[in-house]
Amino acid sequence: MSTDALPTRSPRDSVNQRIRSIDLLRGLVIVIMALDHVRDFWAITPFSPEDLSQSTAGFFFTRWITHFCAPVFVLLSGTSAYLYALKRGASKGELAQFLLSRGLWLIIVELTLVNFSWQFGYGAAILQVIWVLGWSMIILAGLIYLPRWLIISIGLAAVLGHNALDGLNAESVGVPQWLWLFWHQSGFYSWPVAGIYGLFFGYPILPWFGVMALGYALGPWFAKPLAERSNKLLLMGLLMVVAFAVLRGFNLYGNPTLWASDARGGLWSLMALLNTEKYPPSLHYLLMTLGPSCVLLALVENWRGWLADQLMLFGKVPFFFYILHIPLIHLTALIYENWRYGQKVVGLSPPETWPADYVPSLLLCYAVWAGTILVLYWPCRWFAGIRKRYSYWWLSYL
Repeated sequence: MSTDALPTRSPRDSVNQRIRSIDLLRGLVIVIMALDHVRDFWAITPFSPEDLSQSTAGFFFTRWITHFCAPVFVLLSGTSAYLYALKRGASKGELAQFLLSRGLWLIIVELTLVNFSWQFGYGAAILQVIWVLGWSMIILAGLIYLPRWLIISIGLAAVLGHNALDGLNAESVGVPQWLWLFWHQSGFYSWPVAGIYGLFFGYPILPWFGVMALGYALGPWFAKPLAERSNKLLLMGLLMVVAFAVLRGFNLYGNPTLWASDARGGLWSLMALLNTEKYPPSLHYLLMTLGPSCVLLALVENWRGWLADQLMLFGKVPFFFYILHIPLIHLTALIYENWRYGQKVVGLSPPETWPADYVPSLLLCYAVWAGTILVLYWPCRWFAGIRKRYSYWWLSYL
C-alpha cells in the first residue's frame, strides 16, 4: 500500500474521539467572527477600521483580531476532511464524493441563504468565506489522489506564489475579468446583461484552496501521539511567526503594500505593521494569522474548564452557528436603528445620509456581541446534542 494512502485501523483508533484542540480553536474563532459581523451591523463607521489615517486603536484591533477567523476555518476544514475519512475508514473515492457534495452544498448556501441574510434581499451576489470553503473542497476532492508531498507542494505554491501576480490584471493576462476575480483579485463584476445583478468576489480561490490543501496535509499529525503532534505544531507555528516578522518587518515579498513607522508612536507603528492585506489574503496576512493559530493548536489540547467547554460546544457546530448569527445580528440591528434613529444605518455600504446623532460605539458593539453569543448558545447546545445522539448522513452537512 502506498505510504500516501489514508492509514487504517491503528491510527484511526487514536482519533475516534473528537480532537479537543480543533474544536476549541474552531469555537474560539467562530465566536470572534461574530464580533466582526456585529461591528458591521451595530457599529458601522464611515471609514475602514484598517484606515489608520481615520481609525482608532479600538476599531483597528476589533477588526484585526477577527482576521484570524477565515484562515483558521479554511485550514481546519482541510484537516477535518482527512480526519473524517480516517475515523470512518473511508476510501479516497468516498472522501472525494463527500468533498464534492459538501462543497457544492456550501456554494448553494452562500448564494442563497447567506446572501439573503446579509442583505435581506438579493442586490448582488457576495462571495465570501462559505463560497471559498465550497470551492476549496471541490478542488481538494481532486488533490487527495496525489501523493502527500505533491499536495504540500501545490498548497505552498498557491500560498507563497500568489502575491507574484499582484502586479497583473485580467487584461494583461488575457483572461475574462470574472475569471481573474474568481481566482486572484477581489472586486466587483457587473454582468454585461442589463437587469442581472453583479458578483462581488471577496474571497478569490487561489490562495485559499492552498491553505485548505496544507490543512489536509496536516491531517496525519493528528493521528500521532499528543506530545509529538504538539511539538510539530508548535515548531511550525513559531517558524511562521518568525517568517512574518522578517518578511513584514523588512518589507520583503508577500504583501501588496509596505508599512512604515508612524510618527504618532509605537502603538500606531505596531498597527501599521499588522495592517496586512486580506482581500486576497497576502502571504504576510496568512503567516500573521496561521502562525499563532498553530501555536494555539499545540497548547490548548489539555485546556479544561467552563470556558473551554463552551468554546468546544460552538466548535462542534460552527456552520450551524454561522447560518444563524448573521440574520440574528442583521434583524436586531434593523429593529434597533429604526427605533433609535428612525432610519436604516446598517448595510453593506454606509448610508447616503447619516443620522445627525449617530456615533459608532464599540461599547454597544461588544455588549451586543455578548448578547448574541448568549442567545445562540441554546440552539447550538440543542443541535450539538442532536449530532451526538444521531448519525444521520445529512448532519455532516450542517
